[in-house]
Amino acid sequence: MVERTRANMSGNSYVSVTIVTYNSGRFIKRCLESVLDQKYPFKEIIVIDNNSTDGTIDILEPFEDRCQIVYNEENIGFSAAQNQAIAMSNSEWVLTLNPDVLLLQGFIEALVNAGNIDPKVGTVCGKLLTMTATFDFPEEPTVDSTGIYFTPNLRHLDRGSLQVDNGSFRNYEYVFGATAAAALYRREMINDIEVQGEFFDNDFFAYREDADVAWRAQLMGWKCLYAPYAKGYHVRKALPGNRRALPAEINMHSVKNRFLLRIKNITPDLYRRNFLAITVRDVVVISCCILWEHTSLRAFPFLFKNWRNVVAKRREIMARKRVDDAYIASWFDFAPVSKPAPKKSAASQTRSSKTARR
Repeated sequence: MVERTRANMSGNSYVSVTIVTYNSGRFIKRCLESVLDQKYPFKEIIVIDNNSTDGTIDILEPFEDRCQIVYNEENIGFSAAQNQAIAMSNSEWVLTLNPDVLLLQGFIEALVNAGNIDPKVGTVCGKLLTMTATFDFPEEPTVDSTGIYFTPNLRHLDRGSLQVDNGSFRNYEYVFGATAAAALYRREMINDIEVQGEFFDNDFFAYREDADVAWRAQLMGWKCLYAPYAKGYHVRKALPGNRRALPAEINMHSVKNRFLLRIKNITPDLYRRNFLAITVRDVVVISCCILWEHTSLRAFPFLFKNWRNVVAKRREIMARKRVDDAYIASWFDFAPVSKPAPKKSAASQTRSSKTARR
């Protein structure tokens, strides 16, 4: 892979914002403007473009004096491009951001303040609300994500997805993980949970890579904190029920990554507890591939071809596991699971920093 770097930034940053673009011309300008408009003083912005052909590069060029932008000559996937950006960054925290996200004021500050209340918090997420691809907002504010959770049949879903935001999700809570559309990761955790030098698993290419990170982080004893005062908007393309509207390539990666998630991260105890639910879901997924979604059958040759390397990753993860089986099992439920967090400390940090700015 050959890269052409057009801008450079020097110096250390407390927060690095990393964005991967691929034909993101509809979104990236407003996304970057919302990041640059954040009042949090210590940040760098790194954008990796995966060989866009829709004019994204022309939109990025005016931002080269304020962002570090790399133009890849091929599409290496979301996971590898995010790893590329993270390796270029130099900060205590990394905020991964999708180009179709719009941050409201104070988003970065609220996440950092929340993360600093507990050194075992490796990931922080805020409240994302839905918006359309034209950046229009619903008449009633609607939740996109307040963190992710896993069901016993190994589906991972966004907490609160498509619920009207009527004042719920107001408390600081520990959740299983965060959507990488807007997730703040502690550098210490990134370094700690890397496997074969990768934070996001390059085998995933795109889709479910954030769920893999969340599961691996939990196994290794890290926490994910939901911070309600960090708010933004997100254009959600992949939702339960709209699978047929997605590109065949994305659906193939979704099937492949369902099984990669399990092979790498599931413990024998968790499999035993949820064997029936997992098996029923597997039958549904495989049957749909055989009967209708033939292009997704390509997922299975990949798994067979790469079996040894995937199992090697599993061995490394299990050797570094720091929590017991009961703890991991407590997170898997058909209803979203969350656990209380010390909201007063985080809230007071947010208020005190606002006061200091005045």
